[in-house]
Amino acid sequence: MELDVRKRIILKAIIRNYLETGEPVGSRTISKYTDLNLSSATIRNEMADLEEMGYILQPHTSAGRIPSDKGYRFYVDTMMEEKEREADEMKELLLQRQDKMENLLKQVVKVLAQNTQYATMISAPNTRRNKLKFIQLSKVDAAHILAVIVSEGNVIKNSLLDVQQELSEETVLKLNILLNTHLNGLSIEDINLAMIADMKQQAGIHSDIVGEVIDAVAEAIKADEDLEIYTSGTNNIFRYPELADQQRASELINTFEEKQQLTGLVQETLLEENGTGIQVYIGNETPVQSMKDCSVVTATYELGEGMKGTIGIIGPKRMDYDKVVRTLRNLQNQLDVLYREEDK
Repeated sequence: MELDVRKRIILKAIIRNYLETGEPVGSRTISKYTDLNLSSATIRNEMADLEEMGYILQPHTSAGRIPSDKGYRFYVDTMMEEKEREADEMKELLLQRQDKMENLLKQVVKVLAQNTQYATMISAPNTRRNKLKFIQLSKVDAAHILAVIVSEGNVIKNSLLDVQQELSEETVLKLNILLNTHLNGLSIEDINLAMIADMKQQAGIHSDIVGEVIDAVAEAIKADEDLEIYTSGTNNIFRYPELADQQRASELINTFEEKQQLTGLVQETLLEENGTGIQVYIGNETPVQSMKDCSVVTATYELGEGMKGTIGIIGPKRMDYDKVVRTLRNLQNQLDVLYREEDK
């Protein structure tokens, strides 16, 4: 006989109340403990069914009920299923948010190129000195677990870890609790050897997994070496004769396609003292060699939770500086609003 919704609620209420008080639980207590709006007589009948099914016990005549081993097993299994479902739902929401951010940045850089008629770029939010928000370990198969690591700004990194022997769901749940209790809200600089040793000791025979997860966390929340940069309007270069000769145009286009040199430009902008101003590089002032015949104007944008990135506009030295600076200042103010709208 399967437990219906009413019996499940009553059983959970019995177990939670017993865990809190250590005293047998009666029908009156359950009637106050749940929102079922059932009479004590109806609850007594349900409790009698649960006892007959082996989920609860009556230690003494006319006493309340306590959970049996079978009842505890139901509670633990159900709790783990709920936690896994909550984690999956959170992961799905965060992935959706990440996709929305990527789409937002691509849209912004495209519109920026159309409005200015110059080449444009925008970097994804920088994760330097980021803090950990959430870790979720999940079984993949007997030999692997998946570590989903969520850092500030809801940046998600996945890491597939090998395990020497298959882990039970209860073990995975305990490891999740251990890791999140110790690590949530910390930056990589906050995680010290004493903390790691304490977690490994608590993990016992699974200490190697703790070590691997911490390595994965360090990899996820350190400064991202493969910075994501979106570009648009590269063909606008050909609108300006001083940039349109074959060699110069080819070098600029390669820079936008390969993007490696753009990373240095992003990092220099983010290291600016106040981190929010606008910088103008003219000719040889730019850190990108292929742009020595250009002017480059950059700005730092900031979204929620301290996420920062760089916007850049690249054009000829005779670019309309007033329009470009005004456009970037407006965009700085609008990006957070746009992001919040995309996130709804």
